[in-house]
Amino acid sequence: MAITDGEQAPERGGVLAWVRSLLGGSSDASLTKRLAGTIFIIRVVSAALAYVSQVLLARWMGSSEYGIYVYAWTWVLLLGSMMDFGIAVTAQKLIPEYRGRNQLNLLRGFLFGSRWMTFGVSIVTACLLAGLVSLLSPWIEKDTVAALHAGCTILPALVLANTQDGIARSYDWMRLALTPQFVVRQSLIIGFTAGVAAMGAKLDAMMAMAVSSAAVWIAMIAQMIFLNRRLAVEVTPGPRHYNYSGWLATSLPILLVEGFYLLLSYVDILVLQAFRPSEEVGIYHAVVKTLALVSFIHYAMSAVTAHRFSEYHVAGDRERLSDYLMHAIKWTFWPSLAATALLLLLGKPLLWLFGTQFTSGYGVMFVAAIGLIARSAIGPVEKLLNMLGQQNVCALVYALAFAMNLVLCLLLVPRYGVYGAAASTSLALVFETVLLCWITRRRLGFHVLAFGKGKA
Repeated sequence: MAITDGEQAPERGGVLAWVRSLLGGSSDASLTKRLAGTIFIIRVVSAALAYVSQVLLARWMGSSEYGIYVYAWTWVLLLGSMMDFGIAVTAQKLIPEYRGRNQLNLLRGFLFGSRWMTFGVSIVTACLLAGLVSLLSPWIEKDTVAALHAGCTILPALVLANTQDGIARSYDWMRLALTPQFVVRQSLIIGFTAGVAAMGAKLDAMMAMAVSSAAVWIAMIAQMIFLNRRLAVEVTPGPRHYNYSGWLATSLPILLVEGFYLLLSYVDILVLQAFRPSEEVGIYHAVVKTLALVSFIHYAMSAVTAHRFSEYHVAGDRERLSDYLMHAIKWTFWPSLAATALLLLLGKPLLWLFGTQFTSGYGVMFVAAIGLIARSAIGPVEKLLNMLGQQNVCALVYALAFAMNLVLCLLLVPRYGVYGAAASTSLALVFETVLLCWITRRRLGFHVLAFGKGKA
């Protein structure tokens, strides 16, 4: 019995043959599964390394210093992900367009100029942020100031790494895009922190941020070397055209989308730090890290689909786009549902690895899981909106969801602590999902729930 793209299991050959049929083939759907599988494996390995590093840091530093480290690292991730002006995501829109239209001058200019533009601006911004932290130091705890200053040294490397990530994804070089940031970096952090602990030095929040900075810079430089080598083979030498205004006209609305998305993701931890003890921040972060496997599935599918949405849209192939979209949604939702069930089942022993006090966050996992499942039900639809010119309305959705999350956190966190933070975020994610689903159907004519057909 023949099958197409693994939609139906074969009657003979058993599970192994079915798996081969799912991951084999030369169609775009089969390629997407393989690339998404590669990304998921990288993120799982990264999660294991990150989990080990977070467990070790929590045990070596204590819950209070660990909470400060989490707070500083959250600011680094939030700001670093926004300081590229949305160029990392824009690369997945512009590179397929330039290649498809054979605009090689623009392609060469973007591949070179986008990286150095974001890197240069991030250096200036990091210096300004370090000065701002110094100005605010009378109102910030001394240990937190030191950790934030160390965090500023991470930002330029993180921004350039994110830009290189977007370029590599546009060529389907997923291992090059993700391995330096998610495997090499995490391995270096574990090695460096273990070295500090072995030497008997004090491992506080500032020291942890300092070794993290070294790890980010080393991983970024290695990624740059390998990316340049592959681009030299892929792109023929020639003149470059730098369309900075055009790049920014495309990227800034996408920056709003990514910015509000990140604010939505991190506002719970930031509000917790403002109203609750650092110990609670550490416990909540452990819960988030434990549930991270679910979000990795969404991340993997988003990483491999964005530039293909752009490619099919430019080609005017709506039927192919619709089928591909529903394929991506279903392969986001059902694995996410299974992963959530497994993590909730094993949640308490996983939290215990951080320390016995962290098991108090087990109940919070159930509350936080609601939002993750809701988001997975529509797959990478935000990437579809961004690639098809709907980035402004997508930014509005995330702005509304962020505002809702912020207000709910301010109302619930002071009284209910980590449970209030989890409930606020889950409600905001459900609200975001409903809005994105409605807008995609209204503006693009696609039904985007995992339980339906691709066309409205």
